[in-house]
Amino acid sequence: MISLLIVDDEKIIRRGLQSVIERQFPNLFSYRFAENGQEALELLRQEPADIMFTDIRMPIMDGIELLEQLQEHPVKPEVVLLSGYNDFVYAQKGIRYAVKDYLVKPVVREELFAVLERLMRDIGMREERADTAGEDASLFAAELVTLHLTQKDAGDGLTQIKLKQAGLSWLNAGYTLGLLTRRGRGSQASNTDAASFRNQIAEQLQGHMDWMLTRDGKGGTIMIARDPVMFYQLAERWRLRAYESQLRIAISDSVQGIEQIRWAYSQVKQTLKYGILLPELDVLDYISISERNERHIVPVDLVQRIWNLIGMGRGDEIKQLLDQILDVRIISSCEIGYLERISRLLNEELFDKLFRIYGYKVLGLLRTYAYVGHIGNFDRFEDYYTAVEQLLDRLDRFIQDRREQAPTEQNTMQKVLTYLQTHYADDLNMAVVSNHFSLNYSYFSHAFQEYSGESFSNYVRRLRLDKAKELLVHSDLKVYEISDQVGFENVKHFTRIFKDTEGITALEFRSQRRLFETQV
Repeated sequence: MISLLIVDDEKIIRRGLQSVIERQFPNLFSYRFAENGQEALELLRQEPADIMFTDIRMPIMDGIELLEQLQEHPVKPEVVLLSGYNDFVYAQKGIRYAVKDYLVKPVVREELFAVLERLMRDIGMREERADTAGEDASLFAAELVTLHLTQKDAGDGLTQIKLKQAGLSWLNAGYTLGLLTRRGRGSQASNTDAASFRNQIAEQLQGHMDWMLTRDGKGGTIMIARDPVMFYQLAERWRLRAYESQLRIAISDSVQGIEQIRWAYSQVKQTLKYGILLPELDVLDYISISERNERHIVPVDLVQRIWNLIGMGRGDEIKQLLDQILDVRIISSCEIGYLERISRLLNEELFDKLFRIYGYKVLGLLRTYAYVGHIGNFDRFEDYYTAVEQLLDRLDRFIQDRREQAPTEQNTMQKVLTYLQTHYADDLNMAVVSNHFSLNYSYFSHAFQEYSGESFSNYVRRLRLDKAKELLVHSDLKVYEISDQVGFENVKHFTRIFKDTEGITALEFRSQRRLFETQV
């Protein structure tokens, strides 16, 4: 496993990052946490980390000082800085400490995943280079192929010379590339397991000519063979040997020359995804898979209907909708991207939304089903369907339980309104008030709007304007004094908001109301 240290003084940030990462990369990382730079240094003294995410602004020891202290460590992690927009100047200081990347809060999932994939690739290539040091020419050639596979500027001319020296010039005559995986074992095996797997493959191929094994820089095992029949023979021999794990192979179309290796690799990566729909096949062929081109519109409306029903105790209706969304007849006829888009839609429009609303109250449940977040974690479509169905059932019951507690929550929201009536002139924001009542920020935002019928900021602005109108009519205070007394940041902001809302200026409002009262 890859060791990941997350350093941030906010627990919700630390655990939230873990939840998002674990759903995308289940069982790949081991996690440790620190609230500040001093705690992080102590953890790193006990055991090094492969990757460290650290905030910049933290108490006791901030992120920049942590980076300075790390320079004295013999083993340094790959570092990614986390912070807000106004911390960019501080982030620039991290450049001198070889910081790998910088992510702005709130972290965008796609940017986070891209950074992690790049770091994992760097770590994998570094380990592979260490593994191959001192090995013979054929293993050096395998490393050379890996380098050409993962780097666009590997140098075709130089590679050709070295491949010829290693006896691999047959690649120019045509070859098929295969990506070899084991079913039921996951894709994040240790280096020792991966080496053992390659040895088992090599044993089955003894006596064959013109083939080689190498790695893809991401922990995967690559096989290149002149004759594509070898892949089917390998699958048959593996099955007869009755190994503990099952072998699955995705193979490319036939290509020629080392310069085509990245194209062949992209084919097998796409082909392997179809394993969830074709669990009975040991060998998945790109040519057959590429014939699937039927397209369907992703059922966004059906997912929205599940969102509306969840927590209402209408589990049978949710299941019927899920049957339509994950209709195996449609999914089996489409390219795999259709199922990937459905999976992403379920993540973003159901599971992520619920986390933003309920925070830690639902985090444990989502973490238990983290593997649901990616279809690549399943060998069979039926297993994916069952896991999604179970998670929706658990979430439905969870929200039902929360709604039964609604009277308590309504009482809390009434206390919040009473607090605002008294403290409207203070420097208020949602973070301050949610902390005052010990409520999760995202949950507070949703609960307040549901109870009051408007957002927190709109409610506070309306409350302050109502108080300002009372003072305009019943006092002789100047406009800037009223603005300050009711909590507006400055009189310019107050006068603009007042006219936008009432259609007249504050002084016009005062004159109009006083004239009306004298006439009455």
